[in-house]
Amino acid sequence: MTASVQDVGLKRELEAKIRAGERLTREDGIALYETDDLAWLGGLAHEVRTRKNGDVVHFNVNRHLNMTNVCTASCAYCSFQRKPGEKDAYTMRIEEAVRLAKAMENENLTELHIVNGLHPTLPWRYYPRSLSALKEALPQVSLKAFTATEIHHFETISGLSASEILDELIEAGLESLTGGGAEIFDWEVRQHIVDHNTHWEDWSRIHRLAHEKGLKTPATMLYGHIEEPRHRVDHVLRLRELQDETGGFQVFIPLRYQHDFVDMKDGKIRNRLQARTTMATGAEALKTFAVSRLLFDNVPHVKVFWVMHGVQTAQLALQHGADDMDGSVVEYKITHDADNYGTPNKLGREDLLDLIRDAGFRPVERNTRYEIIREYPGPDAGRRESPQPMRV
Repeated sequence: MTASVQDVGLKRELEAKIRAGERLTREDGIALYETDDLAWLGGLAHEVRTRKNGDVVHFNVNRHLNMTNVCTASCAYCSFQRKPGEKDAYTMRIEEAVRLAKAMENENLTELHIVNGLHPTLPWRYYPRSLSALKEALPQVSLKAFTATEIHHFETISGLSASEILDELIEAGLESLTGGGAEIFDWEVRQHIVDHNTHWEDWSRIHRLAHEKGLKTPATMLYGHIEEPRHRVDHVLRLRELQDETGGFQVFIPLRYQHDFVDMKDGKIRNRLQARTTMATGAEALKTFAVSRLLFDNVPHVKVFWVMHGVQTAQLALQHGADDMDGSVVEYKITHDADNYGTPNKLGREDLLDLIRDAGFRPVERNTRYEIIREYPGPDAGRRESPQPMRV
């Protein structure tokens, strides 16, 4: 495609394809990233999200639990990892993890989201035992746990296959993998940002296996660092092709790369990318949500993780393709060890309801499998100043 997306004819051609439900190509995706007309792009993405999800914004009441920050990898963007013996390195006993999880029980918690470092000496049995103990303590709570990178690590330390590992974890209570470890799949970028051995081939193999076993999983993309728009397009198209095959992805989550503002106890900057990067602007974030929604035509949901975008950008993302606002997270260490730019540690159910209504949408509480738990009233239509979703 040689014409610029600023070209009126090309814009009309892309509009026609999107409105007809035709699949966009790699060239289309790159062209959409080149537009400066964010209102036009956001409007198209909003049409697609409305077609798929109406005026609904999904949310859940969850807690993020990181049982250890000790990690053999030193990924260039990561402020979370610690090496054994570092002052603020930690590994929870299983009883401690259960106690922390139980502390949220009275908030009608529906999901635990568990991600850890790649610990060099913890035995494989620690992980299924952790899930079993958490499930026994909180039987009504869904366990969304472990990245594909962690599953790959478990293969290494256990000698078991990913299939056997997933079977054991499912028996222990696993309901979904997490979407992490994806970052950017293209090797041109990946070799500079990732310091572990789980790349597209293993990441896709493990999610494919999970889908074959009946799990539904999320997929993520870390954007706004050294990648270019073409790498984001490539990333989404790989996922779209795998989704054609398995149908197992429920949601796509663009994650904004964060700088390290040295707010940790030891004052170290662990993020080795930030000297040559700037974080994505709000406009770039909204463009990424919009293009992702338009390209990833076979995934039902696009989630904005408010912790990594800030509350106001998250609200705007709901009008640029996103239909899910991640839940009432508490102490999300992985980016709160980095960002320190004003996102709260916690939003409760009432906070989320207010934010969703304030953006002009109708809140719907869901569980991990996107089954509806409760529908709430939308914005008050009787108020003249009541916000409304973007007109389509």
